[in-house]
Amino acid sequence: MSATARRRDGHLARERMLEEAMAAIAEDGLATLTMSALAKRLGTSGGHILYYFGSKDLLLLEALRWSESALADERRALLARRVTAERKLDLFLELYLPRGPRDPRWTLWIELWARTASNEPLREAQAEIDGSWQKDLAALLARGVRQGRFAAGLDATSRASELLALLDGLSTRVVLGQRGADRDSALDMARSVAARLVK
Repeated sequence: MSATARRRDGHLARERMLEEAMAAIAEDGLATLTMSALAKRLGTSGGHILYYFGSKDLLLLEALRWSESALADERRALLARRVTAERKLDLFLELYLPRGPRDPRWTLWIELWARTASNEPLREAQAEIDGSWQKDLAALLARGVRQGRFAAGLDATSRASELLALLDGLSTRVVLGQRGADRDSALDMARSVAARLVK
């Protein structure tokens, strides 16, 4: 087998593990996801998974990176759309919030947040991923200001930080299934606050 074919096969195997990890989280939550349980789902060994990821923390981080990469593509498409700044902001809010309780991406985020204090690679990865959301939202807001759709003089960077902090809080409540916290009510609240912040 050529080196190129081995790299391609390795990439596919790794991606399948990430897909299966996200599916397992969606079905059963993160607590039940062990290397041996994931290996059983994949019909392989725990050692094979460790070969690709090294540890559960790295597996979780790579699963989150893989998921976020797809969302980054969606964000770029959203930002390129020919719609009003208000509509783009609304679409951004929809994209950011979890789909519902135990959303696998948000379940991963919450788990990784709990681990970042003692794990520098996780902390750096979190900052990188957060930074891309922040940068895109600030650019969206700044463009809305230039187009006269949002308040003149609005500090796009500060407003983006405030909105993301709100969205993180709302998302956590939704994904944990807290009483009265569902995607629709979270989206309504995010829209209400966002409208006030940009006017």
